[in-house]
Amino acid sequence: MSIVVSLASLCILPISVLGWGNSGHKTIGYIAQAFLGPRTLAFVQNTLDSTYSGQLGPAAIWADQVKFTKGWTWSKPLHFVDANDDPLGGSCSVSDSRDCGASCILSAITNYTSRVHDTTLPAHFIGDIGQPLHCEAYKVGGNDITETFDGSSTELHAVWDTKIPEKTISIGFSGITDYANSLITRIKSGDYASVAASWISCTDPSLSQKRFDKPALGDFDHTIPMLPSKRTDLECPLVWAQDSNSLVCSTVFTGYQDPDLGTTYYTNNAPIVDQQIAKSGYRLAAWLNTIFDGTALP
Repeated sequence: MSIVVSLASLCILPISVLGWGNSGHKTIGYIAQAFLGPRTLAFVQNTLDSTYSGQLGPAAIWADQVKFTKGWTWSKPLHFVDANDDPLGGSCSVSDSRDCGASCILSAITNYTSRVHDTTLPAHFIGDIGQPLHCEAYKVGGNDITETFDGSSTELHAVWDTKIPEKTISIGFSGITDYANSLITRIKSGDYASVAASWISCTDPSLSQKRFDKPALGDFDHTIPMLPSKRTDLECPLVWAQDSNSLVCSTVFTGYQDPDLGTTYYTNNAPIVDQQIAKSGYRLAAWLNTIFDGTALP
């Protein structure tokens, strides 16, 4: 499987939870595709399996699908970082040394960025890192918090992964591509245009690569250590994780004890989910563009 497939999923998720779910990840892939530079686009189209027709959107769910299959279960921890902070006490933070352990989404992004040019290897997971509860340890990233959403029992993590984005798509758009196109327009000329540059203020892969001993190249499997022996704080992936984690204190746990999160909670948080998905797609494009085109935006 090609590196770009995994790249489209680049944020990583806690188990039992599919960071953003299929709809969110596909949307992130479609958004990223709209901002790819010429060399990056050529790389994506030449590298992706023909099943995906050269599109990051349908390819973006691959990492979530494969992590439960034989030979790939080792990749589960690469979808999230367990921030051991105190969100209910109003204190949110992410620390590489405290929270990453043997491997996490931070180290995965760094590790596979360093080998992205080798087209025999899968790369990383930028989408998941934009989901706030993929950057939180409390109650297993909200997986152990039972909720009701539009009358159905679920978990708080699933509310953010799937329930909110899927409800947004179902009530306001004809499908995933329509939703993605709406977010693309908002980035280019709508309400996100004035803030989009700040989303990619840290998008230089060298800021991650230079902090590690370059790992040896090889097949993408459990025999490759996800972390080199030397490790200090990551830069861009850590910045993104801290950005998402801040929403756990400011947003995620505000009103989470409402009797049904499909009402007021949804109304309050759907715009946040829209922005995080848009942000993840835009960051993914900028990250890839920097690697292949030498600039974040074409």
